[in-house]
Amino acid sequence: MKDQGLYLSEFERDNCGAGFICNLNGEKSNTIIHNALEILVKLEHRGAVSSDGRTGDGAGILIDIPHAFFNRVCSFTIPAVREYAVGMVFLPKSSNQSTYCISVFEQEIEKQGLRIIGWRDVPVDTSFMGKIAAQTEPKIRQVFIDKNNEAIDELTFNAKLFAARKITEHTIANSKLSQADYFYISSLSTTTLIYKGLLIPEDIGRYYKDLKETDVVTRLALVHQRFSTNTFPAWSLAQPFRYMCHNGEINTLRGNVSRMRAREELMQSPLFGEDIHKIFPIVRDGKSDSASMDLVVELLLMTGRSLPEVMMMMVPEAWEKHQTMSADKKAFYEYNSCIMEPWDGPASIPFTDGNYIGALLDRNGLRPSRYTVTKDGFVIMSSEIGVVQVAPENVERHGRLEPGKMFLVDMNAGRIIEDEEIKTKIISDKPYQKWVAEHTLPLAKVPYKNHIPPIEPTNYHTRLRAFGYTIEEINTIIIPMASLAKEAIGSMGTDTPLAVLSDKPQILYNYFKQLFAQVTNPPLDGIREELITDISLAIGGDKNIFDIIPEQAKNCASTTL
Repeated sequence: MKDQGLYLSEFERDNCGAGFICNLNGEKSNTIIHNALEILVKLEHRGAVSSDGRTGDGAGILIDIPHAFFNRVCSFTIPAVREYAVGMVFLPKSSNQSTYCISVFEQEIEKQGLRIIGWRDVPVDTSFMGKIAAQTEPKIRQVFIDKNNEAIDELTFNAKLFAARKITEHTIANSKLSQADYFYISSLSTTTLIYKGLLIPEDIGRYYKDLKETDVVTRLALVHQRFSTNTFPAWSLAQPFRYMCHNGEINTLRGNVSRMRAREELMQSPLFGEDIHKIFPIVRDGKSDSASMDLVVELLLMTGRSLPEVMMMMVPEAWEKHQTMSADKKAFYEYNSCIMEPWDGPASIPFTDGNYIGALLDRNGLRPSRYTVTKDGFVIMSSEIGVVQVAPENVERHGRLEPGKMFLVDMNAGRIIEDEEIKTKIISDKPYQKWVAEHTLPLAKVPYKNHIPPIEPTNYHTRLRAFGYTIEEINTIIIPMASLAKEAIGSMGTDTPLAVLSDKPQILYNYFKQLFAQVTNPPLDGIREELITDISLAIGGDKNIFDIIPEQAKNCASTTL
């Protein structure tokens, strides 16, 4: 669109596009893949293209593992459905380095007691690829892994796959390989498979020849078109990730990642045993906000929590000041706030584990998420409307996600589970109200003892100088706060030098700044949007994140500043 009137193109802002399509009754078809790729193309305007005109910020598609297709094309025998895992692996182009990466991975798989069934080269067509993407294009292979023990349950199998992958990633990242950054495992699962890359949407179906095969069928497809906001484009950062994709930003990212690092020293689990220390850090440096979040989702699933419960933990509703929310639901959120701080958006997050597919919106509700249910049994959800052509007479209903709400499709039961039903089931699973009541001590309930503070013998003006207070601070900040009970508001910026660079003596807390958000898009107004903001703090010690026990609530002695 040309600049005209008050419109200036320089102020235009685009964002990631995400969506999914699934068959409500769980019927697999190749049509779903074609429709998903159509969604991806319709979302192209939400991404970016490099100077060569063909290299995108990244795009991809997640589908069911096409068991019949692999049975046909693989030269080795594949076990029954869900009795094996398939991994999509990016490898260095150098043959020696690729061989080294494969050997490290195979060794870790064997250490976990699993068995490599075989490897398959993924056929690709590079004629459509941009020159910039070609410079970092990895070698792409699929690996097939057997349980090697019929007694292993699904959670244990997934934990062993997770451990082998994480340890391999850390080993290769810490090696001296010149192409170590090429190694990446896009997906390693018993249910889902991801095809993605540094491509524009229309090239995903062209680049990956598998997607053109008629017996590559699925009952669900999750797609994403990326717009890089806080990391440079890379093959590994294209979405979807293993359990989710994401439209928006995680504003609290640095704090979220720091808190995850702090929790690692307390983590223990019989699923991993001594290997648990080898999987750290959970979130490696250089990951995007979406990639970091997906890694934490994956870890929480290893604790035995369901995917909807994990999403409720990480992206909670605005429960703190909600007048009509049930006490049970508030107790669930309060209990889990002691375990995991919110990963705050703005964010719309489609997610799937291969059993369910759904989406949720963060408490701000600042990202669009609309869905259509058709009469012939399809559910289409996207950040846009009209991404798939649906005849008006075939539309059963349209809807949209609301702030903090979740939308879930159970393809096994053939129905959509609404937000209230999902959350009622999850919050009733454990006595969260009882746990919070017995282990939480709000500051407001600490009795007042009429304690009189001691008289300070040091002279008032001496104390002012000792703590670095100036006349300006007293007149413009302290006095208005004391007299009006409000924080002083000014229209000028601050040109005070950073304490660490100043030649003048500074009080200790001038050397520290509270970092809340890396991105503020759009800016948050804590006064007018007080329903969704909370400034309370929880004081107490962390516990093992794998333990879902009453004592976790002891970290929730909350106080509002």
